[in-house]
Order: sequence, then C-alpha cells, then structure tokens
Amino acid sequence: MTATVGADGVARCPWGNSAPDYAEYHDTEWGVPVHGQDALYERLCLEAFQSGLSWITILRKRAGFRAAFAGFVPEKVALFGDDDVERLMADAAIVRNRAKILAAITNARAVAALDQPLDELLWSFAPAGERPRPRSMADIPAITPESTAMAKALKKRGFAFVGPTTCYALMQATGMVDDHLATCFRATS
Repeated sequence: MTATVGADGVARCPWGNSAPDYAEYHDTEWGVPVHGQDALYERLCLEAFQSGLSWITILRKRAGFRAAFAGFVPEKVALFGDDDVERLMADAAIVRNRAKILAAITNARAVAALDQPLDELLWSFAPAGERPRPRSMADIPAITPESTAMAKALKKRGFAFVGPTTCYALMQATGMVDDHLATCFRATS
C-alpha cells in the first residue's frame, strides 16, 4: 500500500491518515532524529509501554506518562520505589501494567549505570549508508539485524522490555531509520 491522501490533501504513510493524533505525530515526530538522554529514555519507555497495544493509546496518554514519570528524567525515575509503583498502578492517565512500569524504573537505573551516554549507545546501532526507501508498508521490517543487536546490547546492560521489535520501533520513532514511504510527503530521499 502506498501513501494515502488525507482529508487535508496531504499524502502520508497510510497509518498517518487514520486519526488526527497519528497525522500530527507522523508529520512532526516519526522519523525525525532525536538526541539527548531524557528524550531517548522517554521514547524507549513509550515504545515498551506500547508493546501489545495500539500506538494511538500511548500518544493519547503521553502527557499523563510525562507527569507520572517525572518528565522522563532517568535520574528521578531511578529513585522510584514500591510506593511509586503503587501510585503508578492507580494512575488512569497511563497504561497500568506492572511489568512495564517496573521496566521503566529498571531502565532508568540502567541508564544511570551506563559507561557511555545513552545517546551514543543507541545511535551506535543506526544503520550505516543509504537504504532503499520503502514503497509500501509491506517493505518495512519489524526487526532488523541492527535492532536485534541493540536489544541484545541493552539487555546485557540490564535494560528490560527491549526486544528486537521494540528496538526497531524505537529506531523508527527517533529517526535512526526513516521508513516514510516513497510516496509520502515526508520522504527525504
């Protein structure tokens, strides 16, 4: 399936025209390079929370996540304890999944224990060189050798809820890869 034209006359990747929240995210964030510890930690957490759910659920709860997780500042989240877990489990503004909440806290602690900046670690897995622009959604993989390597490296460093599929979604969300379809207005090459 090639890009579709939305009600606003803009050709986007098909999912980008399925809801206004998606169009905004598609047009302004997805595939745009993201750097900085807090921003990358946030995306890592959100991708883990999305696992098994629709991304629109996460987008619509993003403000709640930011409030609940101290603005996704890893040093703050790393200090969360049992009372914070219970507070988060009662917070309807986020996805209340104990395993995912614990993973966010675990991952904040793993960020603090890194021997290199999170930005440097994650971006070291960005594919080198030009990749063919996808022509249809079927051309976009769910995992790649790079996302598999990223997942393995993160797990080795104590991160949780970071499988190859989640890592590839993170790579797409943070611009490490650009999977906008060739017919999408956001396609850059």
